[in-house]
Amino acid sequence: MSARVSIQTDDFDLSTEVAQLRALDKRVGAVCSFIGTVRDRNDGQSVSTMELEHYPGMTEKSIEAMIDEAFRRFDLFGARVIHRVGLLQPLDQIVLVAVTSAHRGQSYQACEFLMDYLKTQAPFWKKEQTPEGARWVDARVSDDAALARWGIEARNG
Repeated sequence: MSARVSIQTDDFDLSTEVAQLRALDKRVGAVCSFIGTVRDRNDGQSVSTMELEHYPGMTEKSIEAMIDEAFRRFDLFGARVIHRVGLLQPLDQIVLVAVTSAHRGQSYQACEFLMDYLKTQAPFWKKEQTPEGARWVDARVSDDAALARWGIEARNG
């Protein structure tokens, strides 16, 4: 079984990751996964590339703590988070969140919880290239609201 968290420049394969997450665990009755991709538009502007940066070590520790919290809140058997960094193009995969549990409800909720956390709290910095030049991307108010429904206040700034 691979680690629960990977921060990497290389792409990932959903079927490989899910197969590893499910391997040898006969209790698994549900797998839920989410893949986020680079869009070619954001806030009404075209986007040619997105560059993601992070603090090595700190980012992994933050995501591990988030997964620990998901295990406290939901009846999970396994979890896997992959987040890419570096220069990405539209249609490239950015993030994978996958979880396993006995039943679909716990998997759906845990996957959504982890993604809501990643969007607002994980220490990543995103810079988009637009026709007007480069710009840093902030978390949206809607992302903060999604996190708040789990009883977590967004840490911005």
